[in-house]
Amino acid sequence: MRVLTIVLAALIVLIQYPLWLGKGGWLHVWETDRLVTAAKESNAKLRARNDALDAEVRDLKQGYDAIEERARYELGMIKQDEIFFHILDQHPAASPDAPPAGASAVPPSKP
Repeated sequence: MRVLTIVLAALIVLIQYPLWLGKGGWLHVWETDRLVTAAKESNAKLRARNDALDAEVRDLKQGYDAIEERARYELGMIKQDEIFFHILDQHPAASPDAPPAGASAVPPSKP
């Protein structure tokens, strides 16, 4: 009777092995599912990027507004008979930790 129990337990273990650790086992399925999910997320990001690039290409092919905007902001171009003003700050903003103008950063030595 004891031998029969050991044989049946061994058969159960042999049947379970391919289910959990075999080529089509649960562990392999879980790993494959994780990889598929990661690939779908990556594809979604790439699809969004491709859609944005496609929209930009269509806009550049169809209208001059996008071309003008790129020329203005990326190349600094202006239209003919247009006046461009470039305003510079006279005094850069001083940080609150900086010493006032004319003050020394090193304290005077005591005699």
